[in-house]
Amino acid sequence: MPFQVGEKLNYRVAWATFSSAATVETSVVEQRDLFGWKTWHLKALIHTAGSVRSLFTIDDQADSYVDAQTQQTRQFELYLDELGRKQNQVLRPVARGDTARGGPGVIVQAGTRDPLGALYTLRAVDWRATPEVTVPVYDGRNLFEMRAKVEGASEKVTTAAGKFDAMRVGVKLFQFGKEGAENSFVIWFAQDRARTPVAIEAALPFGSLHAEMVPTGK
Repeated sequence: MPFQVGEKLNYRVAWATFSSAATVETSVVEQRDLFGWKTWHLKALIHTAGSVRSLFTIDDQADSYVDAQTQQTRQFELYLDELGRKQNQVLRPVARGDTARGGPGVIVQAGTRDPLGALYTLRAVDWRATPEVTVPVYDGRNLFEMRAKVEGASEKVTTAAGKFDAMRVGVKLFQFGKEGAENSFVIWFAQDRARTPVAIEAALPFGSLHAEMVPTGK
């Protein structure tokens, strides 16, 4: 993997007319044994900010435990606090024919990732050698086929965290063989050893988002 334990990345999210609608922090917490699997523990914290927070108070956390060898999700935890309503969920994706560990499992296709784990899977790809990848993704409700491919081999990207030489990767989600018109992403990965995602644009059902990396602590 190109990332290491202890890594923290911070992002500022723009939405609609709001330039600072939310903040996102992703981190590589640890490597740990989970029910006999060696896993990476990944975490994401999402908070609405500024004027948007007065409209929508959201404080969400996602924890992903991905297999250190296969990168498939072994456990995905959601801790949602949205508009005063809290909901916790623990998902254990299990490929058909495998045995669930730690509690009841959800039957999925072999190699399935959760949304957070999928981002780190894309970081693990050597895009110069593998210009296109396809993996299944389960978000807790729906199962998608994620197709990602290089759309720009060398681009200049400027964010609050600095200027980067980056590779642009387009990501689309398919369900039952059909592309979701409002579920597409563009991710710019820095051409550094960590393949750091420095900017992300997303077309989602509730509007378009733009996230850019900011210095840690900002």
